[in-house]
Amino acid sequence: MTIKRLILSLLTVVVILFAGNSLFKSWQQPQIQSRLELYQTNLLLHSAEWQPEASEGANLTSARNTLVGEKPFAAATEQYQEARKLAEINLEKAKDKLEELQSQPVTLPTTPIQPEIAPVTNSSRQLEQDLLQKTLNQLKQLSAELDLRFGLLQVQQGQIDAAIKTWTDLKERSPKESLLLETTSVLTGLWSNPPRLLPNAQQLIQDNLDGWFRYRALSQLYQLQQRQEALATLQVAEQEAAEQAFVKLAFISTIPGLAGLIGLGLLIFAVIQRLLKGKESLLAQNGDLAWSTPWSGEIVWQVFIVGFFLMGQLVIPLALQLLNLKPAGSNVRIQAFYVLASYLLVAFGGLAVLYLSIKRFLPLPEGWFRFKRGNWFLWGLGGYCVALPLVVVVSLLNQKLWHGQGGSNPLLSLVLSGQDKVALAIFFFTAAVAAPLFEEFLFRGFLLPSLTRYLPVSGAIITSSLLFAVAHLSLSEILPLTTLGVVLGVVYTRSRNLLAPMLVHSLWNSGTLFSLYVLGSGS
Repeated sequence: MTIKRLILSLLTVVVILFAGNSLFKSWQQPQIQSRLELYQTNLLLHSAEWQPEASEGANLTSARNTLVGEKPFAAATEQYQEARKLAEINLEKAKDKLEELQSQPVTLPTTPIQPEIAPVTNSSRQLEQDLLQKTLNQLKQLSAELDLRFGLLQVQQGQIDAAIKTWTDLKERSPKESLLLETTSVLTGLWSNPPRLLPNAQQLIQDNLDGWFRYRALSQLYQLQQRQEALATLQVAEQEAAEQAFVKLAFISTIPGLAGLIGLGLLIFAVIQRLLKGKESLLAQNGDLAWSTPWSGEIVWQVFIVGFFLMGQLVIPLALQLLNLKPAGSNVRIQAFYVLASYLLVAFGGLAVLYLSIKRFLPLPEGWFRFKRGNWFLWGLGGYCVALPLVVVVSLLNQKLWHGQGGSNPLLSLVLSGQDKVALAIFFFTAAVAAPLFEEFLFRGFLLPSLTRYLPVSGAIITSSLLFAVAHLSLSEILPLTTLGVVLGVVYTRSRNLLAPMLVHSLWNSGTLFSLYVLGSGS
């Protein structure tokens, strides 16, 4: 074994350990998909309250009913009930894991011989316990918030006694100093018989409830207080918010839905054409045509271990940390600039290693890193539409597999919670421009063609897609991103134009960011 291969082997071990640790940590984190479903449910509840004026015609009423469904409150109750079950399951898992960790004895070496595997120490145990305790606290908070809102959904459907029982159970297990406990007492008092009004009820409702749930609680409060003017003002504000929620829900439901139907149609057409025409079909175009690869697998190994994983996951993040450049505050604009700058550094480092690795093979054989005119736009648009139904189906199965856990890209949470337009523009540039350019150049432009030296084109597509998914370091995203990667690989191998998968990637990230922005603004 050469010195170079020995170094690459050692670096590979480091990368595997780091990636494995990151994936393990992501397993203990909630998926953002669970939050997105609840955010969309909240928009649905708002939309169900919208009453279009008579002058606006019956068409809008019909459109609202079609969008929210026949029984919106029953559907929302079911969604929240499912979320509560998932939260309880994950809460019990976290408790069991923490108890198991606390019960394990700390093993220390009994001989002066250095063991091959480092023993468990108090410091490593404490670090893992702290992480689990943080997860446990987050799950308890989430469970309490869900119960608070679930009770209001029960009230809406006339189940007053069931709602009071939900809140009573919540009060028994909530910490005495919790603000949610006080809010629970407020809600219980509002729907008790006779009602009990706490002096700070309005402020607690405004601080701890939002959207449709806040309007329901305030409406009950104002009715009991006989504040007709405040109630009328609240109803006007609710109608305005409900109309806005309807528009937002229409955008995030109708546009992807139509694109998904088009994609399903394209997928059926492509499969039927493949069965009828065989090698002459559109889906078989260039399907078996491998690239002429002048370098060996060692170059591919070097580029991804050094250029992508080592530079992107260890060297650059460590350098930024040592330089104390990581933003400590909560300013979302600073965080957005930091995310963009760090990503550009990662991209520059990865591309620099790629260039230095293949420099001696220049000029490259025909077909490498092609950007050309032609039908790349149609391939990109069609690929995006086809990816929608495929990834949605896989994501639904994925939710069942991970029970709402498995982590998500932290950028998604920043976009969902931050409504600063400057920060969102920076996030958009990072995700919809920088990421597609760099990742498609590396994964589809370099990795996939390089693998065709050793694998058939289909095998290269699947392998590169799996590495693409793992590189995002979130367990719950592996299956959906592998599916997306397969679509990107098929689009590239058939079109032989990097602009096509870049367009698919950009449209996918743009659609995701747009949906997050709309859902976040409606919370």
